[in-house]
Amino acid sequence: MVKKLFLIFANILIILVLSFILYLAYKYFNKIENYFIKTGVIIVFIFTLIVIFRYLLLLYFSILKIILKNSELINNENKHLNFKVSIIVPAYNEELVIEKSIKSLINQTYKNLEIIIVDDGSTDSTYIKAKKYEFNSNNKSLKVLRKTNSGKANAINYGIKNSSGTLIMVVDADSKLDKHAVELLVPYFTDENIAAVAGSVYVSNKKNLITKLQALEYIEGLNMVRNGQAFLKLVNIIPGPIGIFRKKALYDVGLYDDDTFAEDCDVTLKLIAKGYKIDFESNAIAYTEAPENLLDLIKQRYRWTRGILQAIKKHKYLLWHIRKNPSASLTLWYMLFESVFWPFMDIWTNIFILYLSFTTGATILIFFWWSMFTILDVAGALYCILLTNESLTLIFYAIFYRLFFITTINITKILSTFEEWFGIKMNWGKLQRKGSL
Repeated sequence: MVKKLFLIFANILIILVLSFILYLAYKYFNKIENYFIKTGVIIVFIFTLIVIFRYLLLLYFSILKIILKNSELINNENKHLNFKVSIIVPAYNEELVIEKSIKSLINQTYKNLEIIIVDDGSTDSTYIKAKKYEFNSNNKSLKVLRKTNSGKANAINYGIKNSSGTLIMVVDADSKLDKHAVELLVPYFTDENIAAVAGSVYVSNKKNLITKLQALEYIEGLNMVRNGQAFLKLVNIIPGPIGIFRKKALYDVGLYDDDTFAEDCDVTLKLIAKGYKIDFESNAIAYTEAPENLLDLIKQRYRWTRGILQAIKKHKYLLWHIRKNPSASLTLWYMLFESVFWPFMDIWTNIFILYLSFTTGATILIFFWWSMFTILDVAGALYCILLTNESLTLIFYAIFYRLFFITTINITKILSTFEEWFGIKMNWGKLQRKGSL
């Protein structure tokens, strides 16, 4: 019933949003005499339609995915699932959070489990703190390996090469898992075409406006999007905090590469390029420590954007393989839109709307523009919150989401794009942990 109501609600939402757009076009377009401004209005109109179509399409796909998921899992219930899962945790200077992460892995309800902590040359007490949790009991074990520092991708590969599981789960050291996470992810691998499954990521430290806006983004901008993509089995990024892979598929694509700052995005694209399917399980949850101040948030998103752009550049040949490999081509075009086209157009459109409003005297345009996207944000937030364990109070932050958060993120993406374009050197930019996991 809830799903049907949301389908009806989505249709009403489409009518309301399109009515706003048509009203603006009819009332103000004919008053404009400057052809340059008229061209700008047409561009804004087209861009708005694309954004709304993308948003509502993902919402529909997300609903359809939820409807289909129950029947898919029922079909797997009678199948014997005893895959051995090796959890790889790459860690570098994670002394404040490593113990909480390890405890969440030990407490997993799935029985056939091997946990491998890979200390990537930490200079703090990460290795010492992790080492005391080593054990080997029945079908569960935990071991801690140590190597010289060579980056996250190489640390993951080192763990994979020293693992014995059929399935490989990769978990960031600053994340902790819900106790049922592994158990919920494993059934997807009865389908031989599935190479990887992503889980949901929630913010654990909802302390201030910055972290609460990220919490909203994670369930709406990331998890809803993944749920929509999963309807097509084309999730484009397996998140660092929680993702599980078929080991054979990872070896088929040469494991992780260390030539981008987004190794999780890169390995996912390699799997899609090989024809594998990537799914999503919304109830398999990882909690992660989000940046608590604006500067740390910008640093994180700067690295994410440059890493994604590097991955797109690395696989750019797939953009033109529409007939040969439509899934990979579609995925890459979508990522290009999200990473480059959308941020530039969003910022330019906001500036243009302000200019148009004040030069024509129609300042109500600003209100309509803000209202239109806020309605979408609130609707998306409500939908996601009702399907998750997040607090309903997050809906309040949807009002600020568009005005402040998205604009900040998009400006960061634009600056990152320019720096990547000109090849300006950057480092990993590891965030300082607060221990709030």
